[in-house]
Amino acid sequence: MSLSRRAFLGTALCALGVTAGCVGGGGEAFRTYYDQPVPADVARSWRLANVVVTAPRSLSVSEQRSYEPKADIVWREDPEGDRHAQVEKLMRDAIARGASGLRGSTPVRFEVTMTRFHALTFEAEALPYKNIGVHNVNFIMKVVNARTGEVLVGPSEMEASLPALTGREMIEARVRGETQKSQIQAHVARTIQAWLSLAPDNRGSFSRAGA
Repeated sequence: MSLSRRAFLGTALCALGVTAGCVGGGGEAFRTYYDQPVPADVARSWRLANVVVTAPRSLSVSEQRSYEPKADIVWREDPEGDRHAQVEKLMRDAIARGASGLRGSTPVRFEVTMTRFHALTFEAEALPYKNIGVHNVNFIMKVVNARTGEVLVGPSEMEASLPALTGREMIEARVRGETQKSQIQAHVARTIQAWLSLAPDNRGSFSRAGA
Protein backbone atom coordinates (compact mmCIF):
# COMPACT_ATOMS: atom_id res chain seq x y z
CA MET A 1 0.00 0.00 0.00
CA SER A 2 1.46 3.40 -0.97
CA LEU A 3 2.01 6.14 1.58
CA SER A 4 -0.66 8.30 -0.04
CA ARG A 5 -3.11 5.38 0.11
CA ARG A 6 -2.26 4.82 3.77
CA ALA A 7 -2.83 8.50 4.52
CA PHE A 8 -6.15 8.41 2.67
CA LEU A 9 -7.39 5.40 4.60
CA GLY A 10 -6.14 6.83 7.87
CA THR A 11 -8.12 10.00 7.25
CA ALA A 12 -11.18 7.95 6.31
CA LEU A 13 -10.97 5.80 9.40
CA CYS A 14 -10.51 8.85 11.62
CA ALA A 15 -13.67 10.28 10.08
CA LEU A 16 -15.46 7.10 11.10
CA GLY A 17 -13.88 7.01 14.56
CA VAL A 18 -12.25 3.63 13.89
CA THR A 19 -8.64 4.14 14.91
CA ALA A 20 -7.63 4.59 18.52
CA GLY A 21 -5.58 7.68 17.71
CA CYS A 22 -8.58 9.63 16.45
CA VAL A 23 -10.73 11.84 18.61
CA GLY A 24 -13.73 9.80 19.75
CA GLY A 25 -12.13 6.58 18.51
CA GLY A 26 -13.63 3.17 19.22
CA GLY A 27 -16.99 1.62 18.62
CA GLU A 28 -20.28 3.09 19.73
CA ALA A 29 -23.38 1.25 20.88
CA PHE A 30 -26.35 0.92 18.52
CA ARG A 31 -29.51 -1.11 18.86
CA THR A 32 -32.80 -2.41 17.60
CA TYR A 33 -35.24 -1.41 20.29
CA TYR A 34 -38.89 -0.89 21.23
CA ASP A 35 -40.39 -0.70 24.72
CA GLN A 36 -42.58 -3.81 24.64
CA PRO A 37 -44.05 -5.95 21.88
CA VAL A 38 -47.75 -5.46 21.24
CA PRO A 39 -49.51 -8.38 22.99
CA ALA A 40 -50.23 -11.12 20.49
CA ASP A 41 -53.97 -11.19 21.20
CA VAL A 42 -54.19 -7.43 20.60
CA ALA A 43 -52.21 -7.52 17.36
CA ARG A 44 -54.28 -10.46 16.10
CA SER A 45 -57.38 -8.27 16.34
CA TRP A 46 -55.91 -5.67 13.95
CA ARG A 47 -56.00 -5.37 10.17
CA LEU A 48 -53.66 -2.89 8.53
CA ALA A 49 -55.61 -0.21 6.68
CA ASN A 50 -52.87 2.32 6.01
CA VAL A 51 -49.32 3.36 6.83
CA VAL A 52 -48.58 7.07 6.98
CA VAL A 53 -44.90 7.98 7.30
CA THR A 54 -43.76 11.55 7.83
CA ALA A 55 -40.17 12.70 7.65
CA PRO A 56 -40.52 16.23 9.02
CA ARG A 57 -38.96 18.89 6.83
CA SER A 58 -37.18 20.10 9.95
CA LEU A 59 -34.89 17.05 9.66
CA SER A 60 -31.60 18.13 8.11
CA VAL A 61 -30.31 16.49 4.92
CA SER A 62 -26.75 16.15 3.67
CA GLU A 63 -25.58 15.44 0.13
CA GLN A 64 -21.95 15.81 1.19
CA ARG A 65 -19.66 13.24 -0.40
CA SER A 66 -17.83 12.17 2.71
CA TYR A 67 -17.54 9.29 5.13
CA GLU A 68 -19.76 10.63 7.90
CA PRO A 69 -21.97 13.60 6.97
CA LYS A 70 -23.56 15.35 9.93
CA ALA A 71 -27.29 15.34 9.22
CA ASP A 72 -30.54 13.67 10.25
CA ILE A 73 -31.12 12.19 6.80
CA VAL A 74 -28.36 10.68 4.69
CA TRP A 75 -29.53 8.59 1.76
CA ARG A 76 -27.79 7.88 -1.56
CA GLU A 77 -29.27 4.90 -3.40
CA ASP A 78 -32.22 6.79 -4.88
CA PRO A 79 -31.45 9.48 -7.48
CA GLU A 80 -30.73 12.89 -6.03
CA GLY A 81 -34.01 14.57 -5.17
CA ASP A 82 -36.45 14.94 -2.29
CA ARG A 83 -34.75 12.81 0.35
CA HIS A 84 -37.59 13.31 2.83
CA ALA A 85 -40.09 11.83 0.36
CA GLN A 86 -37.71 9.00 -0.55
CA VAL A 87 -37.28 8.01 3.09
CA GLU A 88 -41.04 8.18 3.62
CA LYS A 89 -41.69 5.75 0.75
CA LEU A 90 -38.88 3.37 1.75
CA MET A 91 -40.17 3.19 5.31
CA ARG A 92 -43.84 2.98 4.30
CA ASP A 93 -43.12 -0.06 2.13
CA ALA A 94 -40.99 -1.73 4.82
CA ILE A 95 -43.51 -1.19 7.62
CA ALA A 96 -46.40 -2.40 5.46
CA ARG A 97 -44.43 -5.55 4.69
CA GLY A 98 -43.76 -6.13 8.38
CA ALA A 99 -47.44 -5.72 9.24
CA SER A 100 -48.77 -7.80 6.35
CA GLY A 101 -49.57 -10.70 8.69
CA LEU A 102 -52.29 -8.78 10.53
CA ARG A 103 -55.61 -10.48 9.76
CA GLY A 104 -57.99 -9.15 12.41
CA SER A 105 -61.26 -7.24 12.12
CA THR A 106 -60.22 -3.84 13.50
CA PRO A 107 -58.73 -1.60 10.79
CA VAL A 108 -55.71 0.31 12.05
CA ARG A 109 -53.53 3.06 10.69
CA PHE A 110 -49.84 3.23 11.54
CA GLU A 111 -48.73 6.83 11.94
CA VAL A 112 -44.94 7.02 11.80
CA THR A 113 -42.73 10.05 12.35
CA MET A 114 -39.08 9.72 11.38
CA THR A 115 -36.50 11.18 13.74
CA ARG A 116 -33.38 9.91 11.96
CA PHE A 117 -32.48 8.00 8.82
CA HIS A 118 -28.72 7.98 8.37
CA ALA A 119 -27.54 5.35 5.91
CA LEU A 120 -23.99 4.80 4.71
CA THR A 121 -22.57 7.01 1.97
CA PHE A 122 -21.00 5.30 -1.02
CA GLU A 123 -17.62 6.68 0.11
CA ALA A 124 -17.94 4.86 3.44
CA GLU A 125 -19.37 1.73 1.81
CA ALA A 126 -16.29 1.48 -0.45
CA LEU A 127 -13.81 1.30 2.45
CA PRO A 128 -12.07 -2.11 2.49
CA TYR A 129 -12.74 -2.77 6.17
CA LYS A 130 -15.34 -4.64 8.19
CA ASN A 131 -17.35 -3.49 11.20
CA ILE A 132 -17.20 0.23 10.47
CA GLY A 133 -20.67 1.18 9.27
CA VAL A 134 -24.17 1.58 10.62
CA HIS A 135 -27.56 2.32 9.08
CA ASN A 136 -29.37 4.41 11.71
CA VAL A 137 -33.18 4.16 11.56
CA ASN A 138 -35.14 5.92 14.32
CA PHE A 139 -38.84 6.72 14.38
CA ILE A 140 -41.92 7.24 16.53
CA MET A 141 -44.82 4.84 16.02
CA LYS A 142 -48.48 5.39 16.79
CA VAL A 143 -51.32 2.94 16.06
CA VAL A 144 -54.73 4.50 15.48
CA ASN A 145 -58.15 2.93 14.95
CA ALA A 146 -58.80 3.78 11.30
CA ARG A 147 -62.55 4.08 11.89
CA THR A 148 -62.69 6.14 15.07
CA GLY A 149 -59.29 7.83 15.28
CA GLU A 150 -58.73 6.40 18.77
CA VAL A 151 -55.06 5.99 19.62
CA LEU A 152 -54.52 2.30 20.44
CA VAL A 153 -50.75 2.26 20.99
CA GLY A 154 -48.14 4.95 21.34
CA PRO A 155 -46.58 7.20 20.56
CA SER A 156 -43.63 4.83 21.02
CA GLU A 157 -39.99 5.49 20.19
CA MET A 158 -38.48 2.77 18.04
CA GLU A 159 -35.02 2.05 16.72
CA ALA A 160 -34.22 -0.29 13.86
CA SER A 161 -30.50 0.35 13.39
CA LEU A 162 -28.43 -2.36 11.76
CA PRO A 163 -24.79 -3.03 10.91
CA ALA A 164 -23.92 -1.91 7.39
CA LEU A 165 -21.78 -3.93 5.00
CA THR A 166 -18.66 -2.39 3.49
CA GLY A 167 -15.88 -3.29 1.09
CA ARG A 168 -15.85 -6.81 -0.31
CA GLU A 169 -18.86 -7.90 1.78
CA MET A 170 -21.09 -5.25 0.21
CA ILE A 171 -19.72 -5.94 -3.28
CA GLU A 172 -20.68 -9.60 -2.85
CA ALA A 173 -24.08 -8.61 -1.47
CA ARG A 174 -24.78 -6.44 -4.50
CA VAL A 175 -23.82 -9.32 -6.78
CA ARG A 176 -26.49 -11.36 -4.96
CA GLY A 177 -28.98 -8.60 -5.71
CA GLU A 178 -28.95 -6.96 -2.30
CA THR A 179 -28.76 -3.21 -1.83
CA GLN A 180 -28.68 -0.86 1.12
CA LYS A 181 -32.40 -0.34 0.54
CA SER A 182 -33.26 -4.05 0.52
CA GLN A 183 -31.18 -4.67 3.65
CA ILE A 184 -32.68 -1.76 5.56
CA GLN A 185 -36.23 -2.61 4.51
CA ALA A 186 -35.80 -6.26 5.47
CA HIS A 187 -34.55 -5.27 8.92
CA VAL A 188 -37.31 -2.72 9.47
CA ALA A 189 -39.91 -5.27 8.37
CA ARG A 190 -38.51 -7.87 10.80
CA THR A 191 -38.55 -5.30 13.58
CA ILE A 192 -42.20 -4.44 12.92
CA GLN A 193 -43.10 -8.14 12.80
CA ALA A 194 -41.38 -8.70 16.15
CA TRP A 195 -43.02 -5.63 17.69
CA LEU A 196 -46.40 -6.97 16.58
CA SER A 197 -45.63 -10.40 18.10
CA LEU A 198 -45.74 -11.91 14.60
CA ALA A 199 -42.10 -13.00 14.86
CA PRO A 200 -39.53 -13.58 17.61
CA ASP A 201 -38.37 -10.54 19.57
CA ASN A 202 -35.38 -9.06 17.74
CA ARG A 203 -34.32 -6.38 20.19
CA GLY A 204 -30.58 -6.24 20.69
CA SER A 205 -27.52 -4.03 20.60
CA PHE A 206 -24.19 -4.02 18.82
CA SER A 207 -20.97 -2.04 18.88
CA ARG A 208 -19.80 -0.42 15.70
CA ALA A 209 -17.78 2.51 14.45
CA GLY A 210 -20.40 4.75 12.88
CA ALA A 211 -22.47 7.89 13.16
